[in-house]
Amino acid sequence: MSDWGPVFVSIVLFVLLTPGLLFQIPGRSRCIEFGNFQTSGASILIHSLLYFGLVCIFFLAVKIHLCKLCKVMAADWAPVVISVVLFVLLSPGLLFQLPAKGRVVAFGSMQTSGISILVHTIIFFGLITIFLLAIGVHIYSG
Repeated sequence: MSDWGPVFVSIVLFVLLTPGLLFQIPGRSRCIEFGNFQTSGASILIHSLLYFGLVCIFFLAVKIHLCKLCKVMAADWAPVVISVVLFVLLSPGLLFQLPAKGRVVAFGSMQTSGISILVHTIIFFGLITIFLLAIGVHIYSG
């Protein structure tokens, strides 16, 4: 049976922690800025560390699952590793922004928008669903 817990938590955290949507740490001119739709390498690094910490708490400590039949024997690091890597790679504006302002795609623009966050979230959802549910990637420690 498929466990949608890690997928659901990963997507919610992706949206909430995307730099520039709700907040950006560090901001362009202040320590923290709210809703500026900007990003930077430093803010993606900080937001990625926050994302990593939260997914570790939810997946390894709290063990969030949406499947009563799912039996977890050992700590599975796959949801953590895959979701953090996808968070970094799909942060709008770092590698690419789809769609970009006035263009279909922009590379390294360090900009974002509501529609870009939506499109990147859909891509994130597709990829994390493929890796965790369709392929069933697992990384066990110890």
